[in-house]
Amino acid sequence: MINTSKSYSVEEALSKLQYYCSYQERCHQEVHKKLISMRMIPEAIDLIIVSLIDHNYLNESRFAKSFVSGKFRIKKWGRARLILELRKREISKFNINQAIAEIDPDEYIEVFNELAEKRFRQIKETSNLKKKKKLVDYLLYRGWESNLVYDKANALIK
Repeated sequence: MINTSKSYSVEEALSKLQYYCSYQERCHQEVHKKLISMRMIPEAIDLIIVSLIDHNYLNESRFAKSFVSGKFRIKKWGRARLILELRKREISKFNINQAIAEIDPDEYIEVFNELAEKRFRQIKETSNLKKKKKLVDYLLYRGWESNLVYDKANALIK
């Protein structure tokens, strides 16, 4: 964690932010918050962000694609949750749509079915109604589309 009492020159801050951005993909909002926590003035923040973009340390499109790919493959989030999280990070609609479009539709359905069936097996509920509710709540929280969720729940729990 950065010591907030220390002040940084633009060059020092730029160097720190280059490392920060090269360590993992970052969105503009994260970089902006980091610079504010470093107590940089607005003019310096703008200057550093422009420099990071010019030198390709900061790329919103690349961030969105990497974020969607990671969260979909690792955390098994659905489109709704991915879009929500990208909007929270103030990613442009164009970049969100581009990143979401990179998800293979067949893989999307396959991941959804695997996740739903795995969760269904884990639910230790005797009442079918409660079992269905738990499954539906879990899948909706993960951001899967409600039509997919309800169809799958109805197929698994008669």
